[in-house]
Amino acid sequence: MENKHFNIRVYGLLINEQNEILLSDEEERGIRFIKFPGGGLEYGEGLIDGLKREFIEECNLKIEVLSHFYTTDYFVKSAFGNGGQLISIYYLVKPLEEINFKISKCEYDFDGQSEVSKQCFRFVPLVSLKKQNVTFPVDKKVVKLLKQN
Repeated sequence: MENKHFNIRVYGLLINEQNEILLSDEEERGIRFIKFPGGGLEYGEGLIDGLKREFIEECNLKIEVLSHFYTTDYFVKSAFGNGGQLISIYYLVKPLEEINFKISKCEYDFDGQSEVSKQCFRFVPLVSLKKQNVTFPVDKKVVKLLKQN
């Protein structure tokens, strides 16, 4: 039987003063992917609160949500778990404090990480950002929209 549940994800588009956007390189159970910071909404949580929680969990960074950027408006099957329909919401965000986590210069810079789940962050200039820089189809659409703005 097909999974008819929804998988709601919320992501932050953090663009610094140098006009670079923050990307998250991750590895889960041996699968590598690049996405925007954020993740799954927990039951009982609002979108903004979920995004703020994700940034604290992933980056130890408090953020302010500036504005809504994009919500998926077409059917996307979730790539993880047992399927279901993916709904992704993207917000423009800014840090409320100085960024004090490691910023890598290269993709998948997991040196020293031995966990099953690995993660590192990098800034990529918006001017050189391409759809190929991210893994998932909805993120690719967001890159296209960012380039149009």
